[in-house]
Amino acid sequence: MKISLKHILITFGVIAGAAMMQSCEDGKSYAEMLNDENKAVNLFLVEQKVIGSVPADSILEVGENAPYYQLDEDGNIYMKVMSVGTQGNPEDGDKVIFRFMRTNLMYYIPGTNINNLEWEGNADNPVSNTTSFRYGDYTTPSSSQWGSALQLPLSFKQVQLGSRVMLVVKSQYGWSDEITYVQPYLYNISYYKPQI
Repeated sequence: MKISLKHILITFGVIAGAAMMQSCEDGKSYAEMLNDENKAVNLFLVEQKVIGSVPADSILEVGENAPYYQLDEDGNIYMKVMSVGTQGNPEDGDKVIFRFMRTNLMYYIPGTNINNLEWEGNADNPVSNTTSFRYGDYTTPSSSQWGSALQLPLSFKQVQLGSRVMLVVKSQYGWSDEITYVQPYLYNISYYKPQI
């Protein structure tokens, strides 16, 4: 059977058309998905106490009634410090163990107690599924897979190892393999020094 250039072009055209129909099936552009993500984050934060930046002296309020601090200019990451640890601050290259639970804010319903949301993660099983990153390392797969947001709280002197924070993270700062889903997450994270 002789395959002509015409047959090849038609085949590629059909494949490309099917791929385009699949990607547009939900009818939303990337810009629309980003807009939906912003709405979901705002829907959650409107019920919280939010401060637009970290205080100049970097002294953060701590506890259940602490505010969410906006950590970047564009409002992609917000942090609430639940408790402060005493295990010291990591230095670049130090291994940091962390336990987390997270919930997708796209499904958040205003007025819902966050304890009643559907959470996923490894905080409920401290024996297995140890997760870690190298502090200050955003290039090796073992660190970059978690995104840049999860390391950011440790850049504040007050947030030492042993601390627990709540983080609102928009997709572009979240897990590297989930960026294309454009879904924000609320994380409950605890950081630890490795047991040697």
